Amino acid sequence: MARYLGPKSKIARRFGEPIFGADKVLSRRNFPPGQHGNNRRRKMSEYAVMLAEKQKAKYTYGVLERQFRNMFEKAAKAEGITGEVLLQNLESRLDNVVFRLGIAPTRAAARQLVGHKHITVDGQVVNIPSYAVKPGQVVAVREKSKSLEVIEAALAGFNHSKYPWIEWDENVKGGKFLHKPERADIPENIKEQLIVELYSKN
Repeated sequence: MARYLGPKSKIARRFGEPIFGADKVLSRRNFPPGQHGNNRRRKMSEYAVMLAEKQKAKYTYGVLERQFRNMFEKAAKAEGITGEVLLQNLESRLDNVVFRLGIAPTRAAARQLVGHKHITVDGQVVNIPSYAVKPGQVVAVREKSKSLEVIEAALAGFNHSKYPWIEWDENVKGGKFLHKPERADIPENIKEQLIVELYSKN
């Protein structure tokens, strides 16, 4: 399965949430796409609700089905509450950390920066978006990439105190991943328990 590259507003309208960031189309047309999208929907089945929640999480973090299942299985074997561990692991992905640091305006843009070797971890270039950042590691912009317009535009006016699990350092144009975030600190509107229940049925 390839990563979705179609109109993001269409996906956001399906879930009724700006899962890719601010969305002008969604603000004007906050109902599902399609000919009958503005009509009242029939009640979704329990399975459909759980499946939709998994799809929302996948689209939000830009993770493919096989990757997502592997991450779930890893979370299920770890200590802690499976759903929360899953979200913590998603938040630990390098592309997501770059996004949270404000270096990129969206996770998709963060993936591009990582893939094009503009990002370092502890001073070494890492070009794997799914790389799992560990507590204590420093994620920063590569020295020769610091003047890129897309990075400067993203950082302009960004509130670096938004996320308590990362610490910004202007001198290196990057930040330290202090620890995995607590569930209450993760702003995404994802009902992770529904995802756990979905996989338990399969």
